[in-house]
Amino acid sequence: MTTPRTAEPGEPPTFTSYVQARGTVLLRAARSLTANPSDAEDLLQTALTKTYLAWERIQDHRAVDGYVRRALINTRTSLWRKRRVDEFAVEELPEPDPLPEPDPAEQQAIRDAMWRAVVKLPARQRAMVVLRYYEDLSEASTAEVLGVSVGTVKSAVSRALAKLREDEELADVARRAIPVAAAA
Repeated sequence: MTTPRTAEPGEPPTFTSYVQARGTVLLRAARSLTANPSDAEDLLQTALTKTYLAWERIQDHRAVDGYVRRALINTRTSLWRKRRVDEFAVEELPEPDPLPEPDPAEQQAIRDAMWRAVVKLPARQRAMVVLRYYEDLSEASTAEVLGVSVGTVKSAVSRALAKLREDEELADVARRAIPVAAAA
């Protein structure tokens, strides 16, 4: 941390020289606390106001950055707690339209077609696809179980997925099911 200097080396920095020297760093800290750049500037301005009011009471001016950061966090927390929640009284609660239930027969048809397509894969690719997607293992875990490298798993699974995308039966079942799901 660099400490801003005044004309006298033994004297603590003035508030103005501190803000000039550290303003950019403090603004970056404020930006990390909010998503909106304007809100970050307001937050920093409020924290600097609090710091200015306490400037004479701060004994160790080498720790001012910590003081300002704490003021930023406390101010942000206070604003979050005070945030307005707009509520409107209405006669009847708005209920969202219920989502249509997917057709269990269509879901089963897709699962069956997917499994038939997986069974058509070469044994090694099939094992990797089953471990990765049916057993939900990571690439590293799949590689460890099969005694191969992670790169081998990645390339074999990539080739297997390409074959599954080209499977005509699976594509036909998916085409029949998608319009039903989209229309519902």
